Amino acid sequence: MPPADGHQRVIAHVLHRLDLAGAEKLAADLARALCDRFWFVFFCLDGLGPLAEQLSREGFAVESLGRRPGVDLSVARALRDACRAHHVNLIHAHQYTPFFYAALSRARPTRYGPLFGGPRIVFTEHGRHYPDPRKLSHRIVNHTLLRRGDRVTAVGKFIKRALVCNEGIPERRIEVITNGIPADFASSVAAAARQRVRAAMGLNNDQPVILQVARFHSVKDHATALRAFAAVAQRHTNAVLLLAGDGEQRSDCQRLAAALGVADRVQFLGVRTDVADLMAAADVLCLSSLSEGICVTLLEAMASGLPIAATNVGGNPEVVEHPATGLLSPRQDPEQLAEHLSTLIGDADLRRRMGAAGRQRFIEQFTQARMHQRYAELYRELLQ
Repeated sequence: MPPADGHQRVIAHVLHRLDLAGAEKLAADLARALCDRFWFVFFCLDGLGPLAEQLSREGFAVESLGRRPGVDLSVARALRDACRAHHVNLIHAHQYTPFFYAALSRARPTRYGPLFGGPRIVFTEHGRHYPDPRKLSHRIVNHTLLRRGDRVTAVGKFIKRALVCNEGIPERRIEVITNGIPADFASSVAAAARQRVRAAMGLNNDQPVILQVARFHSVKDHATALRAFAAVAQRHTNAVLLLAGDGEQRSDCQRLAAALGVADRVQFLGVRTDVADLMAAADVLCLSSLSEGICVTLLEAMASGLPIAATNVGGNPEVVEHPATGLLSPRQDPEQLAEHLSTLIGDADLRRRMGAAGRQRFIEQFTQARMHQRYAELYRELLQ
């Protein structure tokens, strides 16, 4: 329920789940930053997740809608009831499926066809599937469900192009609001974090350490990262790969690491809340994704002054300036990724220059304060 004073307008974040991932952390931080101006609630289609527990402890209402496989119309009804119960004035839907159910929740059947009412929607697209074919059904549904008063935002230019080409949303209706993270993301890390974190993992200060932070999902293509590292390990016999994250493909990746003969050189860290410390302990940030929006992990690496070896996909080239702040390679090309990783590992001066340039680029373009300011303005525009 909203605060007792009743003055704040209520905004509902609608997401798949509240795991420790980019879109979810963005929504949570947005609510924390703007809770003095708006009141926020969270509705999850597919269960809760660890971030839900944190938000509940902080006083935010969090509910799971229990979506079943397929198109579950009961979720739309449950979302409509939840919005009424919490006096929601505006819905912020993150990703396409939450937008679909949020828009559907406003449909009320009548003898003349569905009548659409209820709160306006901000639909934010954070990323795209790979492959990402055009779907005629989406284009038809979007034309029906997206009302004149709704707004669409994309986290990058690549995402905006996909919404226009694949979803049929008019370009004039889409605003790019680039992802951002706190400017002081890495400032709280103690100077001794590198030695401390490495010591905890049984690593010495001179070992080349490559870090990848990503959930174990097919779109992140950990297999390419592991194959690239196997090639790197032949040249740099003391190099180590740290993989932070969890997911359904973790066990497959562990088996692949063993098959490649690098199981003793790869550490599977699971979900971590100390990513800034891991960045401080690493020499290079690796990202082997098949597709990305504006990846928060890349921003965290830049904020930490860490050079990047990533795939040239989606919004990555909007973040990583090749070859100034990092090196980009084609998707599913372990040989080229390995070459880039080896180049960075073998040249400390290059790493320092790229890290400094990345930090400067982050400060100029990707701070959280800039992103939060624009979302606050957008909320006020729609709530007036």
